[in-house]
Amino acid sequence: MLKQKFFEQNRGQLLQQLVSQRADIAEKMIITLEELEKATNNFDKARELGGGGHGTVYKGILSDLHVVAIKKPKILVQKEIDEFINEVAILSQINHTNVVKLYGCCLETEVPMLVYEFISNGTLYEHLHVEGPSSLPWDKRLHIAIETAKSLAYLHSTALIPIIHRDIKSANILLDDTLTSKVADFGSSRYIPLDKSGLTTMVQGTLGYLDPMYFYTGRLTEKSDVYSFGVMLIELMTRKKPFSYIDSQGDGLVAHFSTLFAAGSLFQILDPQVMNEGGNKIEDIAAIAVACIELRGEERPTMRQVELRLEGIQSHVEHVEALMEESDVNGTMINSPGTIDGISDQEGLSSQYSTEEDCTLSKSYPL
Repeated sequence: MLKQKFFEQNRGQLLQQLVSQRADIAEKMIITLEELEKATNNFDKARELGGGGHGTVYKGILSDLHVVAIKKPKILVQKEIDEFINEVAILSQINHTNVVKLYGCCLETEVPMLVYEFISNGTLYEHLHVEGPSSLPWDKRLHIAIETAKSLAYLHSTALIPIIHRDIKSANILLDDTLTSKVADFGSSRYIPLDKSGLTTMVQGTLGYLDPMYFYTGRLTEKSDVYSFGVMLIELMTRKKPFSYIDSQGDGLVAHFSTLFAAGSLFQILDPQVMNEGGNKIEDIAAIAVACIELRGEERPTMRQVELRLEGIQSHVEHVEALMEESDVNGTMINSPGTIDGISDQEGLSSQYSTEEDCTLSKSYPL
C-alpha cells in the first residue's frame, strides 16, 4: 500500500501516459523497488559510488544484466515532481553517444530514484585535477571538449524537444574506459521554449561556471550552456578550478584568462603540459573559449559553431602530425600548412564536480 501511495504521489500515472506511445520505453522506464533492491544487494554500503548533501549513488546490476548507477536522492520538493517526471520521459528518448543513457526511474519510494548507465572511469574533474605536473594528455582533453560540444549542440538543436543542460562543468562529464565523454546530471535541465527568446527560472548552476547574465536576470537560454562550456574549456587549458581560483588582483579564472588573452600573455596561466603538447593552435582554442564567455549571450557562438571550429582545429593538428610522421620516414622537410578555414568572426566567434556543496547557487525569480 505504501509503494502504491508513493507511486501515485510521484505521478506514476502521468509517466505511464507520457511513455505509453513508446512501448519499448514504457516496459523499461518504470523500475520496481524490488528490482533495485536486488540490483544493489539492498542498497549495500559496499555498492556506494559516491554521495553528498543531495543523496547517494549506487552501482547495481539489473535482471537484464545491464550495469547501472542508481541515484537515490535525499529530498525532492513535491511541486517539482511533475516537471521531474516529464523530464524523465523526454530524456529517456535521447540517444546520443556522448550523453549518459537514462534507463528509467523507481517511483515506489518517497523520493523517486533515477537509474542511469554505469560509466566506469570517473569524472573529467577527477582526471584533470590530480596531484603532480601531468594530467590528461592535451589531445585527449581536446577530444573530450569536442565530444561535449557535440552533445550540447545535439541537445540545443537536434533533440526532439531542445534542452538546456544548465549545469555544464567538468564534474558532470563522465569518462568511460576509452575516455569517451558522457554528459551527465540533467537534474536541473530545462526545455528551450520554441516561441520565446528565453525562459525565466529559478537560477541554478555552479559557482565559477554560471552565466553571469543568467544569474542577474534569471533569463535562461541555450547561450548559458555556451558560457559554462567556455569556462570548462579554460579549465582544460589551465588545470585551474573555476569555483576557487583567484589571482593576485582578486579576479576569478574567467576574468584573469580574458585579460591575459587580450594582452597576449596566456603563457602566464596555461598548464605547462598544454604549452608543451598543444602546438601553435592553443591560441585559436583560447579564442573560442573567450568567445563563449562573452558577457552578452547574443555575442556568444552557438554550440554547433563551437563544435565545427574545434573539429577544424583538431583536423589541422592531425594533418600536421601525419605530415611530420611522413617527413620523419622519408627524411624530408615538409612545411606546416597555414591555418585551416574555420568559422568566421561574423558567425559568432569574435574575440572576445565541484565536490563542495556550497558551490551550487540557487536564487528565486518571479515568473
